[in-house]
Amino acid sequence: MYTVLDSVENTPIPYATISFRNGSGTFADADGNFQFSKKWYSDIDSLYVSSIGYKELALSTAALPKKIHLAKDVEKLKEVYITAEKKRKYKTKKLVSEVHNDYFKSWLPTVESEIAVFFPKSSEKSTKIASVYLPIKTESSNRNSNKQQSFSTLFKMQFYSNNNGYPEKRLSYEDIIFKVTNKDKSNFELNVSEYKIFIPEEGIFVSIQVLGYTDKNGKLQQTKKYSEIETRKGIVKVSTTFRPLLPFTDKISSYKTFTRRVFFKNRTWQRFDKEYSKNNNLIKNNNTNYGMGLKLHLYEDD
Repeated sequence: MYTVLDSVENTPIPYATISFRNGSGTFADADGNFQFSKKWYSDIDSLYVSSIGYKELALSTAALPKKIHLAKDVEKLKEVYITAEKKRKYKTKKLVSEVHNDYFKSWLPTVESEIAVFFPKSSEKSTKIASVYLPIKTESSNRNSNKQQSFSTLFKMQFYSNNNGYPEKRLSYEDIIFKVTNKDKSNFELNVSEYKIFIPEEGIFVSIQVLGYTDKNGKLQQTKKYSEIETRKGIVKVSTTFRPLLPFTDKISSYKTFTRRVFFKNRTWQRFDKEYSKNNNLIKNNNTNYGMGLKLHLYEDD
């Protein structure tokens, strides 16, 4: 077991990213702990450990310390938004989510991919995100939809600014860590009101990313995140997919959904359209958007 710690305060850094720089990687848990074994990852000789607000650290797997200390990156420390808490009148507006139960129109989540959906600011009034609606499909396929298998999956939600229609700067809000299980409804509502997330004039990207399955106590399980399959061309690594599946839709006319590979160095965002892939079945059938929705609070003028 290895632990990622703040170099000054010596406190755990939760959910740090452990990248192998080959498109694969893993995450630390809430206590900064992660597992790495040469039996699991025989071809990996370096780890790149990072977290928002810290300098990335490259380490050789040949001499990996049990305690890994990250130094704060002053230039990338989060700005602090101070919002006065006072009672203000508001109206509620819902941007409905697009929910369905079709396995073949659903994204198969992996730990390597982050999905972001764009929402414009459609009102001149101060607009706060009260809830995020996440369409989910809990069954693994249509054929065994009557056989409900239990699972508990940990996700991370983040927020990004809009730069000419693409996600850019990560906004200065906390990471929201939440759990989804097989008992949750297909239109999962995540209440984020306490985080005081306001939509900028240029709009906002809301992203979700799988961290992995949890144990019965809700703690992130440390498991191998991909399988090795032998082919004629050699060993191919295939990322493990997690439930719930994420229903994609063809009912949204614009391209609002972007994705990126989180374990690559540049982590470039790509719009989910025909330029992303000509062979992706979701794109072939115009299911190019994740049907995320929002509940908004539109505040009256002071």
